[in-house]
Amino acid sequence: MNILILSAGTRNKIVQYFVKTLNGTGKVIATDMSNLAPAIYEADKYYIVPKMTAPEYLDVVLDICKKEEITGVLSLIDPELSLLAENREKFEAIGTTVIGSSYALCEMSLDKFQMYRWLETHRYRCAKSYMDKEAFFADVDAGVITYPVFVKPARGSASISISKVYDRETVELLFAHEDGLMIQEFLDGQEIGADVYIDMVSHEVVSIFTKKKLKMRAGETDKAVSFKDEKLFALIERFVKDAGYNGQIDIDIFDVNDEYYISEVNPRFGGGYPHAFESGADHMKLIINNLDGKVNECSIGEYNDDIYMMKYNEVMFKRG
Repeated sequence: MNILILSAGTRNKIVQYFVKTLNGTGKVIATDMSNLAPAIYEADKYYIVPKMTAPEYLDVVLDICKKEEITGVLSLIDPELSLLAENREKFEAIGTTVIGSSYALCEMSLDKFQMYRWLETHRYRCAKSYMDKEAFFADVDAGVITYPVFVKPARGSASISISKVYDRETVELLFAHEDGLMIQEFLDGQEIGADVYIDMVSHEVVSIFTKKKLKMRAGETDKAVSFKDEKLFALIERFVKDAGYNGQIDIDIFDVNDEYYISEVNPRFGGGYPHAFESGADHMKLIINNLDGKVNECSIGEYNDDIYMMKYNEVMFKRG
């Protein structure tokens, strides 16, 4: 069994965990468009590939899958998830399983306003959001929403171009200089991350790991502590099944006055996943079982709580 990890970048731990879990029973192949992406050197073999937006990119990836007899392929960046999902049949035709959710769900997850509308329609608590600034200003005047708010790209990741805004003038200024922005209610509460695995054979939620985020850096969890709450597990399980996600996903949630608000979903491994693995939630094993045709048993909440994660900088050196 061979696993292909696309756009490995700096996700060294993800590559290491797949290598560790396979334990010599297969190879881990990694790709990136740069030979200065440190995670590729953790794999058994790596390829330098064109940019994801290059016309030949998909054919290059399919050729790697054929050459390396890849069993399952996944990506670690958001825009590539839709590309894989959209071309799932091409991968299946050469014996490779795309590890991820449907194209529609990948697109919805990438579009924060589309996700908000889905959550609102299905009666999940979420941050009130606007694409129309005039509708937002009208609601401010009516007392429906108050400052501060977040202004961010509706389609974006890694907390790029997010501004916390305290007045109308700043909203007007931001909207005048960038298209595709949305306004989102500020949720004043404890931010929570959930690493969830939905079995790719049974399509049941089989693993949920939750952590309280203590410090963020560049849009990722820098320090966190694991915890368990059956009420939260039940909410996550219901949401995931309602939406129809598949495989590995990462969910951002807020606890505001003991009520849980769903914020965003990344249908991939999140940057904080190592916390889950080191606490006992081995989703690499669940993926490998599924690729082997095995159904995973439910292990929701089967991990160690009160485990702290603290990220720190490390360096890698390679001779040119």
